[in-house]
Amino acid sequence: MCGISGWFLKRGQEFDEAHAVAMADAISHRGPDDRGYYVSPERGIALSHNRLSIIDLSAAGHEPMISDDGTHVLSYNGELYNYLELKQELQALGHNFRSRTDAEVVLNSFIQWGPACLNRFAGMFAFAIWSATSGKLFLARDPLGMKPLYYTSLPGDKGFAFASEIKAFLSLPGFAVKANRTALAQFLEFGYTFDEHETSIEGVYKLPPGHSLEIINGEPSSPRTYFAPPVPDPRDHRTADEREKELYEALSEVVGQHLVADVPVGLLLSGGLDSSVTAALAARHSKITTISMGFAESRIDERSYARIVANHIGSDHREVTIHPHEVSDDLEAVTWYFDDLFADWGTVSTRLLYKKCREQGIKVVLVGEGADELFGGYSIFDAAMQNSSWPTSWRLFQLYRRYAGRRYGNQFPKFRVMMKDYLQQCDGDMFGAVRLFESRNQLPNNYVMKVDKASMSVSVEARAPFLDRRIAEIAYRTPSKYLLVRDSNKELLRSMSERFELLPKAITRRPKFGASIAASWMDESESFRDYARGVILDGNGWIDELGLRPAMTDYFSGKRQGYTFPRAISIFSSLAWRLLLLNLWSRRYASA
Repeated sequence: MCGISGWFLKRGQEFDEAHAVAMADAISHRGPDDRGYYVSPERGIALSHNRLSIIDLSAAGHEPMISDDGTHVLSYNGELYNYLELKQELQALGHNFRSRTDAEVVLNSFIQWGPACLNRFAGMFAFAIWSATSGKLFLARDPLGMKPLYYTSLPGDKGFAFASEIKAFLSLPGFAVKANRTALAQFLEFGYTFDEHETSIEGVYKLPPGHSLEIINGEPSSPRTYFAPPVPDPRDHRTADEREKELYEALSEVVGQHLVADVPVGLLLSGGLDSSVTAALAARHSKITTISMGFAESRIDERSYARIVANHIGSDHREVTIHPHEVSDDLEAVTWYFDDLFADWGTVSTRLLYKKCREQGIKVVLVGEGADELFGGYSIFDAAMQNSSWPTSWRLFQLYRRYAGRRYGNQFPKFRVMMKDYLQQCDGDMFGAVRLFESRNQLPNNYVMKVDKASMSVSVEARAPFLDRRIAEIAYRTPSKYLLVRDSNKELLRSMSERFELLPKAITRRPKFGASIAASWMDESESFRDYARGVILDGNGWIDELGLRPAMTDYFSGKRQGYTFPRAISIFSSLAWRLLLLNLWSRRYASA
């Protein structure tokens, strides 16, 4: 896991090489173990690399990595879990290896197969490869979007720049920070920017998951799709038992590969189904360390369930407690580290948890993200199955209300167009369309970015086995009837866990637990509420421009918790959390 950045100049342009150092400095937290550069002024190319050493800690893993003949250069962020199998195949084809790293497998795979190598990769990644022979810079991002990759035009339109985090661009002279109003509107309604390309800053773009991008003479082409989620095959008549067996065998292999590292590995254990399944499978491969967190001054606490799982699988279990003052003390730093706006409160608490993991010597953690979005774990999936006789647009509007915090705003037309496209891809199946929105829009732009930004801010690598391409494809091919059964969701995952005796029923049949600690503290912790009030009601912030001072004044005075539909927003605590993050983010990025 690492931080990458660089540029490709247009012909005749010049750019000070010192800026490559500044870009790398801005994201040094992503890779404090080693630093490297590749600069070719005559070709207008600069690549930098901050390394977080996980596999092969020796100098042989130094990047940017240059091919034996000097024609290709790689700057790579991620982990390739099937790299050993690919390495054997490449060796049989005549490729030599100087290291034990997966990065060298990525480099030689591209040399051997070109962009087609992406469909051979099982892992999380974002990388840049410069080909001196073709004169092209090639970028790619993993199928589920676990690793971020941003790009923009160099100031003065001198060329193309890319980086693992937006803040790397702020070091470029002449780079201007201007809030993207389209992204801001989506953030206020959804809690994140669901557009696959846009970011919170005008002129900065995301490379979407499962896409690649070619740059020639400093000019980018349009992103190309290399991964499209499959859909259930109506000719697939396998039984639930057969599907459970397939999932168990694949997930067992994938979790085992996710444990491979030359540094200590731990697992974040909430006591929910997803992290518990991951921990139980990992425990069948080796002795493991599990970590769970609790929250002071809050009624929300899952640690008792995590203890049940830890005792069941025999892990070395550790607990940490997060206090409100730790969150408020860390909020400004968090808004700096997470770059783009997303309102998942867990960004703050999990960053603190990752920090405590690192302090205990744990450099890699496995997490349970992705199962809910892929296997139908949210109530939105049940809602998608209701009222099938209603007009499509009305059903989509009801889903939109749920996503937007029961606010009727201006994002419904865009949401409707997107969902109708997903419906077409899924032959009219609303469950499938919601699964695509969850996994293609919400997951990579919100929850997965929480994992990446929170963990990498403290130099910890987070791995999500459920987001391995092989598991995702199984999920995409699974019809809703195997996932939503009677009053149960994620039924395939639950029944698999019981059939193969992974977990006790107290865990496999436990209802979904979901609550915002931040919203809870906003209402229950006087110190946190006072802190939030001061930031949100600040006249130098966004509250007056957005016309939300009356709503927030009523909320903090205790007069009301929200408005009834369809007027404005019905949940003020959620809105307050978003405005808090927006103001803190604006302070940091405006000053930068």
